[in-house]
Amino acid sequence: MPWTALSLEVAPAHADALSDALLEQGAQSVWIEPGGRLHALLPERADAPALLELAAHATGLGALPFQSYAVADEDWVRATQAQFAPQCIAGRLWIVPSWHEAPQEGVVLRLDPGLAFGTGSHATTRLVLGWLAVQDLLGARVLDYGCGSGILAIAAAKLGAVHVDAVDVDPDALTATRDNARANAVDVHALPPEQLPPGDYDVVIANILAHPLIVLEPLLAARTRRAGRIALAGILDAQTGEVVEAYAVDFAAHVAANEEGWSLVVGERR
Repeated sequence: MPWTALSLEVAPAHADALSDALLEQGAQSVWIEPGGRLHALLPERADAPALLELAAHATGLGALPFQSYAVADEDWVRATQAQFAPQCIAGRLWIVPSWHEAPQEGVVLRLDPGLAFGTGSHATTRLVLGWLAVQDLLGARVLDYGCGSGILAIAAAKLGAVHVDAVDVDPDALTATRDNARANAVDVHALPPEQLPPGDYDVVIANILAHPLIVLEPLLAARTRRAGRIALAGILDAQTGEVVEAYAVDFAAHVAANEEGWSLVVGERR
């Protein structure tokens, strides 16, 4: 079946929200190049300008210049696959699409690009993956709050966590997490927030956005054991002060890394 490819430049701060809006309007998949260009795959008869206008309006953006053109199935697959080589995180963790051979050494996580967020292609995901890759997770209990595709939860399990819970309000995200965990032969418990059982964790990770992270501080603090670790992403560099201030109530929090205008805030529970 022929498809329509839509391509445009989008600021990093709006990339995730626009990707979600495009998917809600009928895009079959969305992905973002490391340089920030967004691509969406639409059915052949989709009205690309109207679809983009609705998605941009839903995210508070104005008119966005774009390019669109028809592609055949095999051309789209070839073009998409060519953009995604295996990624090595911190010299230890590999994110490998299914069409590539896995490296002989290191921890391998199989995940095919599809949805833009949660494939390792976004800076916020890479920041948390890089942090996880250098942590001692052997025997740890880990909570991924806002799990998306499940990539962070699966990485934690691959890196030695003994128990991993993954929470999201989106049922599709929970399904994706379960499917991806199964494909990687790891045990990840994916569930909505209201079904999360009592208990605390050695490590809590949350890759969401700055404002929800600030609101969630009491909840995430209550879920982190004393001397436990937390890692927060989805934070623009300009927002780090607000997030660090909010988490300083219960954590020794600081900015640990930056990439492409995004920051990683980490802390130890007091």
